[in-house]
Amino acid sequence: MGQSNSGFSETGLRRMRDVLARHVDSGKIPGLVALVSRYGETYVEAIGTMRHDGGAPMRRDTIFRMASTSKLVAVAPVMILLDECKLHLDDPVDTWLPELSDRQVLKRADGPLDDTVQARRPITVRDLLTSTFGLGVDLTLQGSPIQNAIFEVGIYDTPLEELPEPDEWMRRLGTLPLSYQPGERWQYHISNEVLGVLVARVTGQTFETFLRERILDPLGMKDTCFYVPANKIDRLPPAYNPDPQTGEFIVWDEATGGRYSKPPAFQAGGGGLLSTADDYHAYLRMLLNQGMHGTKRILSRPAVQLMTTNRLTPEQQAARDALAKNNVHLSHGQGQHGGWGFGMAVRTYRGDYASIGQFGWDGGSGTAAYADPDKQLTGILLTQVGMSTPDSMHLIHDFWTMVYQAIED
Repeated sequence: MGQSNSGFSETGLRRMRDVLARHVDSGKIPGLVALVSRYGETYVEAIGTMRHDGGAPMRRDTIFRMASTSKLVAVAPVMILLDECKLHLDDPVDTWLPELSDRQVLKRADGPLDDTVQARRPITVRDLLTSTFGLGVDLTLQGSPIQNAIFEVGIYDTPLEELPEPDEWMRRLGTLPLSYQPGERWQYHISNEVLGVLVARVTGQTFETFLRERILDPLGMKDTCFYVPANKIDRLPPAYNPDPQTGEFIVWDEATGGRYSKPPAFQAGGGGLLSTADDYHAYLRMLLNQGMHGTKRILSRPAVQLMTTNRLTPEQQAARDALAKNNVHLSHGQGQHGGWGFGMAVRTYRGDYASIGQFGWDGGSGTAAYADPDKQLTGILLTQVGMSTPDSMHLIHDFWTMVYQAIED
């Protein structure tokens, strides 16, 4: 059927739909919403059902738990504060986050929690933005005292309804030593939660209020939030974490009465947002347009460039590479992109079908959102199946393969 004016071939788009449908037909993915866009043309596929045993069909406006795909949106308020000189990249954060002042650092990252030295310098805004402030989720330290302590104090992988309010969350974080010196090593996730608290303390507003006023509302992201109100709850499917041995669907979270059905005490920028394919498309298009949404500027061009290009030093990069490549059996290939910007991965080498410079991230609930400046492409794939089995990640990999094979120009 030839080529469409969007730079996708119609044959390629048909093939993409066939591959996505094959995953749903396998019985391992109940349903999905996929969106691809180039040059102002957008294609959306909603396939399958909201529940694994049938029920309502997936729709374009289905709301999904974005999990770690939250990170790329939740970092934007910090960039606004940089644009307005209310924060600076190399400001120590002690003024706003006294819980992180005067840090102790483990002599050995896998050593006892009381065997520490003084931090060589304060933690900075830059350290938090690049996930290098010295503490994070680290697969290379699994089972170590510090990783166990992160779980025990309840600041990571705690049910949303059990997360404390931000001041108590920060107090708990402040009881832990750092694994590494500030700026020394890339580690995952925790810095993104701290950034939400930082925004709230600098602005005097809740993190969600500032995010909504400055990012979500101006972009028309009306379905992006930290909980789903009752009048929209029918658009939220249950979330599944299949049994790793049998593949049996196990409900991790129901919609009605579930963990996302009421406002949380802690607005988790690292993984707490819910959203739709069209909302995330609006955000990614703004980044591709260097901070512009129509005639309205949301972020400055330099802010977008800082977010969406690799910010890691060669030493930090070595740790990120090791984490991605040596734990591929745990992550099913997630994270093998090369670099890291602010709140998102940035591809620094050609490792698969995607272009160098592609930016975005995936979420443990079966979500993926990336933009590609070289191809002027955005792609979003949303499911309700967590990564306790490889099935949702295999679907995401196949989605990206099919997106790139469909490009014709």
